[in-house]
Amino acid sequence: MTNAAAGVHGRLGSAVALAARAQQPDRMRHVGVLMNVVQEDPGGPADVMAFRHGLAELGWIEGRNIHVEFRWPGGDIDRVQTFAKELVGLRPDVLIGRSTPTTAALKQETTTIPIIFVNVPEPAEQGFVQSLARPGGNITGFTNFEASIGGKWLQLLKEVDPRIARVAVIYNPQTAPFAGLFLRSVEAAAPTFAVETVAMPIQSDADIETALSMFATQPSSGLIAIPDSFTGQHRDRIIALAARYRLPALYAIPSATPSGGLMAYAVDTRDTMQRAAGYVDRILKGAKPGDLPVQQAARFQLSINLKTAKAIGLDVAPTLAARADEVIE
Repeated sequence: MTNAAAGVHGRLGSAVALAARAQQPDRMRHVGVLMNVVQEDPGGPADVMAFRHGLAELGWIEGRNIHVEFRWPGGDIDRVQTFAKELVGLRPDVLIGRSTPTTAALKQETTTIPIIFVNVPEPAEQGFVQSLARPGGNITGFTNFEASIGGKWLQLLKEVDPRIARVAVIYNPQTAPFAGLFLRSVEAAAPTFAVETVAMPIQSDADIETALSMFATQPSSGLIAIPDSFTGQHRDRIIALAARYRLPALYAIPSATPSGGLMAYAVDTRDTMQRAAGYVDRILKGAKPGDLPVQQAARFQLSINLKTAKAIGLDVAPTLAARADEVIE
């Protein structure tokens, strides 16, 4: 065979090999997602849809080249740990933890599988990463905290009811070990708004009713529910009690107002989950999580339920309603 013929033969062989590879299905990649809500929570499926949309925009199509396995333990710490072990046992290419407890549980189970956290405040302070710019290790992700958030919450409560002089911050210490970050943020802003802050730790459904019934006996009171998977799972209970005691309440979860909560000011979790798909894409293409900087919260949403406001005797100022991303009438 001449050199020219050999060259042609080689090129044809390469072309055939490329065509054969093109006809082969893409290699299936696997992602495990540990949610911090139950599957029935309206916010969870919306976040999942945003995540899947983000993957699809980057060419990752479920059933073709990627498979995503979800677990929904909600605020039950035992179930969080059980599902974390289960997901790690599947040996996925990437793991996602949608809260501090889910991320901590995944971190406990693996130091090698890449982990992307979503909605975790101050991840360096919590020991998940070495720094925001250079996380190091196998973990990176997206925060849901900014230092001024407490002031924003108090400002909104005072706007909706200027009489408020006492504000309780409700959380479960087991599912919100980061609660001190939010408490400090609220306390730092309290003098500006002439309010007294009260920490309200709870650990059960019975605790919620006892704590709120006692707190509501004091006049001019308001409530803040920080982003905590336990209070999120018991959101409807808190909303019902706040309505019973005519207690102005602000929630740090977007799904609160459609469920009857007065106001919510929270990270747009759908946006964050869609952005997390971008980090999945980069890791599947070879990036190391330790080299991907932690990203700060990009979008916060304000929503107001005017029906709830009317039911507890409040008139929402038109200027406040006009600033809201969502108004429920």
